[in-house]
Amino acid sequence: MRLTFIAFTFFFCLAFANPVAARAEEGLSSPGGATRVFNVVDYGAAGDDKTDNTAAFSACLKDVIEAGGGRMLVPDGVYRGRIIIPGTKEWITLEIAGESEPTPVFGTIGEFPFPRNGTIIKCESATGPAVISAAAVPDKMYLQFSGVNVILRNLDIRTYDNPGIGGIDLLNAVQCKLENVFVNTDRYNVQASMPTHGTAGIITPGCNNGAQTTLRNVVVTGYHTGILVNEHTDGDNITLASNINGLEFAFAHHASRFGRVGAYRCTRGIAVSGQHGIGIEQLNVEIAGPGQTDDGNGWQATEFNLYDPGNLGTGDIVYWVVEGNVGAVEKFTQSGGEKIRARRLGANSLPENAPSK
Repeated sequence: MRLTFIAFTFFFCLAFANPVAARAEEGLSSPGGATRVFNVVDYGAAGDDKTDNTAAFSACLKDVIEAGGGRMLVPDGVYRGRIIIPGTKEWITLEIAGESEPTPVFGTIGEFPFPRNGTIIKCESATGPAVISAAAVPDKMYLQFSGVNVILRNLDIRTYDNPGIGGIDLLNAVQCKLENVFVNTDRYNVQASMPTHGTAGIITPGCNNGAQTTLRNVVVTGYHTGILVNEHTDGDNITLASNINGLEFAFAHHASRFGRVGAYRCTRGIAVSGQHGIGIEQLNVEIAGPGQTDDGNGWQATEFNLYDPGNLGTGDIVYWVVEGNVGAVEKFTQSGGEKIRARRLGANSLPENAPSK
């Protein structure tokens, strides 16, 4: 009995001597011990689609970083506000996780209301940083990069139609992993207006960060650029619907690899804006067919499946193209891309009637 009382007293004193420890729950065992879990509700966040939760998010993130890393848990609900990950000169892993996996809604025809289930982070500001962003460190750590390894899981990130801000900007993070993440403009992509502000749904960590970017089960709809791809990027089961550029490859010293990529109703499925080594094992494309566009969404008629007018990309793409109301077709349109070998799934080599560049 005496030992039990002493142990309880020790834990009580430790918790109240360390407010960070007091507000963190332990769980999710890992080889290094239990991961600290910080619930945003404990910091005043409310998923009522009304409250500005930016301050609550920042307070929670401050504690996670001071604890040396951990998980910021966001229960199901619609949370307005921005998540700005502070820069740090320490090497830590910071995970932001929703309570349940989001339901991505995308397609090529029809009209559907967006669901309100799952964990939704929403910002309708016309200017400023992305809904989720990583800040640079004020003085040198690893070039301009923060030491934080960002993990985003089970999140639905929303802006608004033709957004003036981006969805997720991790340019300054040293590395990241996104899993089960849906970034959108709160509108079914077929009804999305033409993006005119040059914003991106996702920006991966920048060149020279010496890092690794992992993307799994990611869907982006309604932005000028779906995903701006920097070096060290590895992606699989990626869907880009109704963006001007689906994947845009920026300058990179190191190559990027993708498994299956879906590009649906994008003006340019794959775009290259800087020298980049590119590998896409299966590019699955659907272009709008007869009667599938109108005056409001005519911009979603595909101009090029591959857009590389400066011939900056080097690599291999295996593609499969379907035209709406028609079916599978052998056409593959491209501008430039002289150093990218593009062949249809199942073909041993480029067809004799390969499109002109």
